[in-house]
Amino acid sequence: MGLVTGTCLAEVGFNVYCIDIDENKIAQMKRGKSPIFEPGLEKIMKNNIENGRLHFSTNLKSVLDEVEVVFSAVGTPPDEDGSADLQYVLEVARTIGENMSNYKLIITKSTVPVGTANLVKQTVLDELKKRELDIPFDVASNPEFLKEGDAVDDFLHPDRIVVGVESERAKTIFEKLYQPFVLKGYPLIFTDIASAEMIKYAANAMLATRISFMNDIANLCEIVGADVNMVKKGIGSDSRIGSKFLNAGTGYGGSCLPKDVKALIKTAEKNNYSLEVLKAVEKVNDKQKSVLFNKLNKYYNGNLKGKKIALLGLSFKPNTDDMREAPSLVLIELLLAAGCEIFVYDPVAMNEAKRKIGEIIHYCNSAEETLNHADALLLVTEWNDFKAITPDKVISLMKTPVLFDGRNIFNEAAMRTAGVTYFGIG
Repeated sequence: MGLVTGTCLAEVGFNVYCIDIDENKIAQMKRGKSPIFEPGLEKIMKNNIENGRLHFSTNLKSVLDEVEVVFSAVGTPPDEDGSADLQYVLEVARTIGENMSNYKLIITKSTVPVGTANLVKQTVLDELKKRELDIPFDVASNPEFLKEGDAVDDFLHPDRIVVGVESERAKTIFEKLYQPFVLKGYPLIFTDIASAEMIKYAANAMLATRISFMNDIANLCEIVGADVNMVKKGIGSDSRIGSKFLNAGTGYGGSCLPKDVKALIKTAEKNNYSLEVLKAVEKVNDKQKSVLFNKLNKYYNGNLKGKKIALLGLSFKPNTDDMREAPSLVLIELLLAAGCEIFVYDPVAMNEAKRKIGEIIHYCNSAEETLNHADALLLVTEWNDFKAITPDKVISLMKTPVLFDGRNIFNEAAMRTAGVTYFGIG
């Protein structure tokens, strides 16, 4: 989300340099084209490029003397043991230490384990020592809480801005940096650095916990004859609980929740503590990604070979083309192993799907095309486009009108009344 951060800071008036080592991406961004699908991003990119506030380069060294603040927003992918891989974070710190000539506030925007700021600081100090220089700098933590698909709006209208600092100089810079947001009433919360680093992980872990909890409850609802949608309404109206992140479905995915849950579990283990709740959250989520296949397999009594399956939605959530840890990938693997012929459609993730999956499935140009003569329809991602699919369309296009609604977006009563065999979650 570094591009979103840089573009939105330019939008509120700052002069911003976005750095990436990928020359093709930089060339693309200079033309006002975003390498990621994020609603509204390209519009403000082009506006700020034209106004001379947003710049792109592959060379951090060339712009380092011109800036006081450096955001480090590089990736922290999971290492082989599930912990966060900090090589890119420390490489940025090393580059800064090798080339800085005046004061810098180095801000970690990436999601990193507690203690990373100390590693960043030591890395910069080591490089300055090699150069026999004593240049002042500060390290701070400013975690992002941006949802894919809503990132621009989340940045410009934040629930809160969390900043971890250890000096008054750094705090003063942050107050100036986020003044446009504070003036609009958005809260700026200062903490120590370790707490800021933990807040990001704890926030994502809580969201993952709510999702897995409701999926577990949904599975129990099916067994005992309750309706998870009614349960959600009943508990979500409790002011202590709230209604967000209580939708039952096929499990969470994406670039944040899966890796951050794993990383937090690993951080605890490195400190001789076991996060039992999060281990259960992860276990439930892994199991939930197979829920639609299990329902389909049960319906056809284990005889899926040769069945034509329509699958709607490939990205892990709407309004993004991100397929990292997406439930659709698990589902497709299970369907292929069972001998199914798969026809898929997603409004924006088709190219990403082709890159990840290849040509072993059929890519369609519309939702309707996937339904044509299908034996079953599996709804995986709740794109708004799919909500317009009517019972009549299901019946007229499909070979057998059987619908497995992985996100409970369709009206069950309407589908059943029209003659569609309907299965939801919970």
